[in-house]
Amino acid sequence: MSQQNEKNNHYLLNSWKPENPEFWENKGKHIARRNLWISVACLLLAFCVWMLFSAVAVNLNKVGFNFTTDQLFLLTALPSLSGAILRVPYSFMVPIFGGRKWTVLSTIILIIPCVWLGIAIENPSTPFEVFIIIALLCGFAGANFASSMGNISFFFPKAKQGSALGINGGLGNLGVSVMQMVAPVVIFLPVFAFLGVHGVPQEDGSVLALTNAAWIWAPLLLLATIAAWFGMNDIASSKASIADQLPVLKRLHLWLLALLYLATFGSFIGFSAGFAMLAKTQFPDVNILKLAFFGPFIGALARSFGGVISDKLGGVRVTLVNFVFMALFTALLFLTLPGANSQGNFIAFYLVFMGLFLTAGLGSGSTFQMIAIIFRQLTVYRVKLRGGSDEQAQHEAVTDTAAALGFISAIGAVGGFFIPKAFGTSLTLTGSPVGAMKVFLVFYIVCVLVTWLVYGRRKASAAK
Repeated sequence: MSQQNEKNNHYLLNSWKPENPEFWENKGKHIARRNLWISVACLLLAFCVWMLFSAVAVNLNKVGFNFTTDQLFLLTALPSLSGAILRVPYSFMVPIFGGRKWTVLSTIILIIPCVWLGIAIENPSTPFEVFIIIALLCGFAGANFASSMGNISFFFPKAKQGSALGINGGLGNLGVSVMQMVAPVVIFLPVFAFLGVHGVPQEDGSVLALTNAAWIWAPLLLLATIAAWFGMNDIASSKASIADQLPVLKRLHLWLLALLYLATFGSFIGFSAGFAMLAKTQFPDVNILKLAFFGPFIGALARSFGGVISDKLGGVRVTLVNFVFMALFTALLFLTLPGANSQGNFIAFYLVFMGLFLTAGLGSGSTFQMIAIIFRQLTVYRVKLRGGSDEQAQHEAVTDTAAALGFISAIGAVGGFFIPKAFGTSLTLTGSPVGAMKVFLVFYIVCVLVTWLVYGRRKASAAK
C-alpha cells in the first residue's frame, strides 16, 4: 500500500538524476529552481522570526517593561542557542520525512512564537521567564536552515552546489535584514488596531505598537506554507534513516569545517542578533534601529555572492582571503570604541562593522561550498575504495553531504548565542565590549591558520 501511494504521489520524484546532463537540461533544472525559490521564501521568513528579538528587545522597556541590559542581551541570544541545538535533529528530518512535507511543518509552527510574543508584549506585567520561553521557541525558526540547506543540496548537481546553496542561504539570511527594516516601520502603524492593538504613547508624541513586530509575520508564514505544500517536491532517492546519516560524525573534516563555519555564519548571525544592542550601549544618542538592518542586508547578499565566486575561484581560496579580512576588521574595531580617553567614533564603528557583516556573509557562502564539494569527493573516494558502484557512491555522497551540511550548520548557529552573550558579559564585567572582541580576533586568526594548513597547502585527504 505504501509503495502504491508513492507511485500515485505526483509530488514525489522517483527518478532524480541531477548529474545526468540530459536529464538536468530537459527536466531537472526547472523542478530544482521551483523548489529553490519556494525554499528561499520559507527560509527568509524563518530568519525573520529567528532574529525577532534583535528588534523587539531594544524596545521592550519603552512599552512598560523594566529589564536590565544583560537580560535584554540574553533575549537576543537565546533563539540562537535553541536554534543551534534544534538544528541537529532537523538535520535528519528531510531524508526521513521528505523535503516538501518537512518544509510545510517547520514553517507553519513558527506562527506560534509570533502570536505568543505579540500577546506577551501587550501585557507589561508579563514575567521575564515567559519571554525566555518565547525566545527559545523562536529558535525553531533558526533550525529550519539545517533542513532547508540539506534539502536543496539534493536537487542540484555538484557543479552548481555553491551557487544553489549560496542563493538559498544568502537570500534566506536576508530575512534578518527584512525583519530589521520592517519592524521599525510597522511598530508605528495601526496595522492590528482592529484586534485591539493601539500601542503605548512615547515622549516624542508617537505611539509604539511593538506587538505589530511579532504579528506581522503570521499571515506571511501561512502563505509560505501553502506555497510549499502545492509547489515543492520530495525526492525518493534522498530517503535515509538516522543510522545511515550518523557515520558522518566520525569524519575529521566535519569538525574542522564546522569550526570555519562557526567563524563565518556564527559571526553573521551573532552580530545580527547583538549589533543593535551593542551600538545602543556604546553610542546611546544614535537611533540605531534605523541603521541596524543594513549589516544583515550586506551579509546576506554577500553569502549568495560567496557561493557563486567559490564555484569559479574555489571555496578554499575565497575562505582564506576572507578570514584575513575578518581579522583585520576586528582589529580596526578597537580604534572606534569609546574609552577612557575617547568618546569613540560612531561612523567609523558602523563602517567597520559593515565590513565584518560583509566578510561574515561572504565566508558563510564560501565555507558552505567547501563543505558540499569536500564531502562529495571524500564519500565517492571511500565507496570506490571498498569496491562500490558509481550509483552507490553518488547515493552515499548525497546523503553524507546533506547530513554534514545539517550538522555543521548546527555548530555554526552557536555563534548567534555566544556573540551577544559575550558582549553582554564583557559589558557587565568591564563596562566595555573590548574583552569579547579580543576573543573574536584570536578565533579568526586560528581560522586563517586552519584554512591554510589543512585545505590551502594540500588537497583534503579522506577523513579517518
